[in-house]
Amino acid sequence: MNRRDVITLIVAAATMWPLAALAQQGQSMRRIGVLQALAVDDPEALARVTALAQGLQQLGWTVGRNIRIEYRWGAGDADRIRQQAAELVALAPDAILTVGASTTAPMLRATRTVPVVFVAVVDPVGASFVDSMARPGGNATGFTNFEYSMGAKWLELLKEVAPAVARAAVVRDPDLSLGAGQFAAVQTAAPSLGIEAKPVNVADPAEIERAIAAFARSGNGGLIVTASGLAALHRNILVALAARHKLPAVYFERYFATAGGLISYGTSVVEPHRLGATYIDRILRGEKPADLPVQAPNKYELVVNLKTAKALHLSIPTSVLVRADEVIE
Repeated sequence: MNRRDVITLIVAAATMWPLAALAQQGQSMRRIGVLQALAVDDPEALARVTALAQGLQQLGWTVGRNIRIEYRWGAGDADRIRQQAAELVALAPDAILTVGASTTAPMLRATRTVPVVFVAVVDPVGASFVDSMARPGGNATGFTNFEYSMGAKWLELLKEVAPAVARAAVVRDPDLSLGAGQFAAVQTAAPSLGIEAKPVNVADPAEIERAIAAFARSGNGGLIVTASGLAALHRNILVALAARHKLPAVYFERYFATAGGLISYGTSVVEPHRLGATYIDRILRGEKPADLPVQAPNKYELVVNLKTAKALHLSIPTSVLVRADEVIE
């Protein structure tokens, strides 16, 4: 049995309802598509699809009973993602969920009629996914994960935990507008903190390793990993490189810190899948994406990995620890 089958079985098991409840449904089978930038065997993928299925279940949609979910996994390959976007549109689903700009942009190039619910998108207005946050106006709506100003907070955190840092490599995806936007926010804040910001493009592992190794040859460096599907896909490589080159690093998502990264500050990508289920439910019941406002997060998580701090010979300030939502010992 392959990983795809395992995910399908686990999600189905997690969403089974008692037979009495199922009998009350009396609904025809509906179909939704899900386009992820991750690989199918990524542990984070399982957490996401389970959250989506459970969110749908709570709203009366049971996988295999009255709803079918078609998954596609991009594994960070832009050409593959474009192909899979077209495949999902050809299935004529009732709605499609996309994750991040790297899947939302090609999906909206593939269709302007099928309803699209996106999650973990930084600037949907600037990316032309919607007309405005309050009135999306087209076939897409969804949930943002933060604003570009978050870049300044990442840099402030880096300086707070590693005061000696004078240079910051900013890992970004240059093929996405959010890559430029996040770097610009870091670059704007850098002079006031006495830090020089340098962009590092995230693509394949070999390029990432070359770029970070070259940056690390000069001292007093730190790392900021901005949000992108490629960064999520290569998170273990990025964490390993930061450890190898003794670079204090701040990441955009919790799963970097749990994988051994020093600090993460941002929103969960798992929870928005539950929220995405609420908009899919409303669309399946007749509402239009154009009328559903794009929602911003109301909570950010600060996670500190003390084991990694010790390995880097860093003493995390009390001012950071008291703000942390989670401290990994």
